Amino acid sequence: MFVFNLSSAFITFFAVVGPPKTLLAFARLAPTRTTRELRRLAAWSTLISAVIGLVLGFTADEVSTLFHISDQSLQLAGGLIFFVYAVALVFGVHLGAGADEEDEHLPNPLVDGIRELLLPYIASPLAVSAVLVASLNRDDWGWKATVAGAYVAVVVINYVCVAVLAPLMQRTHRTSLEVLSRLLGLLLAAVGVELFLAGLAGLGVHLPEAH
Repeated sequence: MFVFNLSSAFITFFAVVGPPKTLLAFARLAPTRTTRELRRLAAWSTLISAVIGLVLGFTADEVSTLFHISDQSLQLAGGLIFFVYAVALVFGVHLGAGADEEDEHLPNPLVDGIRELLLPYIASPLAVSAVLVASLNRDDWGWKATVAGAYVAVVVINYVCVAVLAPLMQRTHRTSLEVLSRLLGLLLAAVGVELFLAGLAGLGVHLPEAH
């Protein structure tokens, strides 16, 4: 199975929506905002992201039933999303990076920031896929609470990292974060492959055991 305990769920969420990915999104906004504005933006976006994760974690069965999605289909789709995003990350292409510089900015900097963080962080397709796949891995409510708790723990770590590093992000170059994100892309590609293989195995495709 793809996700089978608390540690693997936490590691998966850390890879798809953890600080290495989140700091890049906030680093793009840091030059145009004060430290206080950046921390406030991080707090609100983290809160919204946590609520989305909690809702999806506890309603994954209902969501899959509503859209007639099987666990295996979700694993295959999630694996493809992970892999495509990871390959783009390795080559320095940030999918869903938010509004372009030429887009009109909203008068309220908080609302404008939340809009720019919507896809890369608040409602990340990677995070949504990971939460649904992990929650559907078991049927009991204790496991769903574990998945939701692991996700909330990761987004709280994201907020702490942004709050602490906000002044530094406003003065430093993003090269180090870019290097880190490309290394993360390699690991995320492997996660996508494992998830895709899990979906194939769930459909009855015989796969030789890894040594």
